[in-house]
Amino acid sequence: MKILGNIIWVLFGGFFVALEYFVSSIGLFITIIGIPFGIQTLKLGVLALWPFGSQVVDIPQSSGCLSFLMNVIWFFIGGIWIFLSHLLFGVIFCITIIGIPFGMQHFKLARLAITPFGHDVL
Repeated sequence: MKILGNIIWVLFGGFFVALEYFVSSIGLFITIIGIPFGIQTLKLGVLALWPFGSQVVDIPQSSGCLSFLMNVIWFFIGGIWIFLSHLLFGVIFCITIIGIPFGMQHFKLARLAITPFGHDVL
């Protein structure tokens, strides 16, 4: 079921969402300061490409103030807009019964988009 869900996800927009994350990740990798943010955007891109069967987990050793500071910077630079877009798509997909699994995947992406530092994708 995970494979079928991922194939449908990729065919109906998941590829373009992941492509946007990968392009923005490359743009962030060009700058030295943006490399940590590029790594987090790459995580979002991988999750956006194959969300079914993937989990977002907390990293227990990253409870320091650096992770918090990076999440605050991320939030104000663009994380809020990514979060709101995934939240909106999640609500739109959850209106129909068929779209509920895809809406839940957008909610998973929204959780990682609001605070990517201190989380990992399995």
